[in-house]
Amino acid sequence: MRILIISDTHGRTNTIRDVLDTVGDIDMFIHLGDVCGDEEYIYDNVTCPIHMVAGNNDWDSDLPMQEEFMIGRYKVFITHGHRYSVHYGTDYLQELVKYDGYDIVMYGHTHVQNLERYGGAYIVNPGSLAYPRDGMNGKYMLLEFDQHGTPFFAENELKPKRRMRSIFEDMWGDREE
Repeated sequence: MRILIISDTHGRTNTIRDVLDTVGDIDMFIHLGDVCGDEEYIYDNVTCPIHMVAGNNDWDSDLPMQEEFMIGRYKVFITHGHRYSVHYGTDYLQELVKYDGYDIVMYGHTHVQNLERYGGAYIVNPGSLAYPRDGMNGKYMLLEFDQHGTPFFAENELKPKRRMRSIFEDMWGDREE
């Protein structure tokens, strides 16, 4: 099973299109909020099961604030994270693991990739596909399982498909020395 995990696309449909083209076939698609209107594109273009939650910028969305589901034998909880104070750490998410028995907790909101273990559980943030705060390139994760069912999370960057222009080119144009 191959699962694409993204977050914080903020209406930049091109980043979703680019990551789908980059990763190829997937068995599940997870978006952790701040979809900002890209729901229709996702529903129209993703053919596998989709799990999406609303973020703090999805005030006009009908998406749920959080969702619980199973991936194989793993109990999964997804949320955007803004209601769990994730800018200050994952303490509240660790409480979910401790008291509700989740094996995998996924969140977004911080725009920074994070992969940590708490007890036997995984707490993961794929970073932001559109506006990363931990580098220049958009971030995402792939979750795959080995033959024994052990999960492996791969932290990835979406490489730009075109050359970025510098602010100085915009201001002064290409200059010959």
